[in-house]
Amino acid sequence: MRLRLLFSMTGLIWLVAATAATAASTNADFKAALNAAEAAENDAGALKNQWTTTEETLTAAKKAAAAGDFDTAVDDARQAEALAKASIAQAREQEIAWRAAVIH
Repeated sequence: MRLRLLFSMTGLIWLVAATAATAASTNADFKAALNAAEAAENDAGALKNQWTTTEETLTAAKKAAAAGDFDTAVDDARQAEALAKASIAQAREQEIAWRAAVIH
């Protein structure tokens, strides 16, 4: 009875481990995240408000992907996208905010 329970628990542990392994990021996940980040960075460039930290994070994402660390690469690409979107928001806010600073 205990041996059967032990084998059942071992099987369950292997099943959970296999499921966790398949949840890891892939090259396709990285490419999707990178495309989204680069699109946002291009939008920021159109507004002439690209941040250097975004570029550094994109470079780190590409370096991690080249090393085969797709989990880090996807995380970095998503961070770069967030930075690019924040720079877009800043540019749009500043388009309006400067009017409040002008003396009337």
